[in-house]
Amino acid sequence: MEEFGKVIAEGGSGVIISSQSGHRLPALPQEQNDALAMSPVEELMRLPFIKEINDTLKAYQYSKRCNVLRVAYEACRWAKRGATINSISPGIIITPLANDELHGPRAKGYLDMIAGMPARRAGTPDEVGDLAEFLMSSRGRFISGADFLIDGGCSASYWYGDLQYLKATH
Repeated sequence: MEEFGKVIAEGGSGVIISSQSGHRLPALPQEQNDALAMSPVEELMRLPFIKEINDTLKAYQYSKRCNVLRVAYEACRWAKRGATINSISPGIIITPLANDELHGPRAKGYLDMIAGMPARRAGTPDEVGDLAEFLMSSRGRFISGADFLIDGGCSASYWYGDLQYLKATH
């Protein structure tokens, strides 16, 4: 518990940035969820189902799902200090990295994804920041252990809308 006190102050709040990519995995068996949420960090790469991953996109998706699960687990620990922790899973947000992608060799894929999502646009850093500000403010004190998907409906479209075709390639 002493080590824990160095991570978050009494009554504090934290936000972890994950990714919409973690929402692209189907539901995992509970044993895998538990292992991702609770295994010591140094043991994660030794988990049998993780060792089987040989695709970089799938590895990224698992890492982002792991972020979300670990936030849920940590929320119970942080509560002992009156603190909250949540995760935010952004989609395509106009940052220098996204601008590079939108003008690089994978531009068509990104543009197709934007065209196929309900918002029909990429997000802004301010939109993500506004959500983080809310979660860390006094107005967000009842929220802990949650993940907020802020992707303009891209994941909804991936599972149920115009972007379903991506499931075959991811």
